[in-house]
Amino acid sequence: MFSHVMVGSNDIARSKKFYDALFVAIGGKPGVEDAKGRLIYAHNGGRLMVSKPIDGKPATHANGGTIGFSMSDAKQADAWHKAGVANGGTTIEDPPGVRQGASGEIYLAYLRDPDGNKLCALSRMPAA
Repeated sequence: MFSHVMVGSNDIARSKKFYDALFVAIGGKPGVEDAKGRLIYAHNGGRLMVSKPIDGKPATHANGGTIGFSMSDAKQADAWHKAGVANGGTTIEDPPGVRQGASGEIYLAYLRDPDGNKLCALSRMPAA
């Protein structure tokens, strides 16, 4: 359904440090910068891009928006969350942990990136 997700940033170098740490923590590679100065991350068939807004105005985060990242397990979600906090992210919501989802238990960890975008690591728990 989706070809990619793009978030805005006011500081591409700061975002690269943050997102590189997140992707490396889950077995991905650091982002590459294209000719337009956008960061591109590709992992497990998905693509995340980070760019300064093309209209020249400051980047802002989406109120109510969340970008979810699939994790293989709770340990990977914790590594992702730890890497984010260590590299300029802010932990938000409840602490990382198990929640009851519509289709069973899920493990969630939430962060805001340095520009305020809301991110979520999600791992579906094995059925009991």
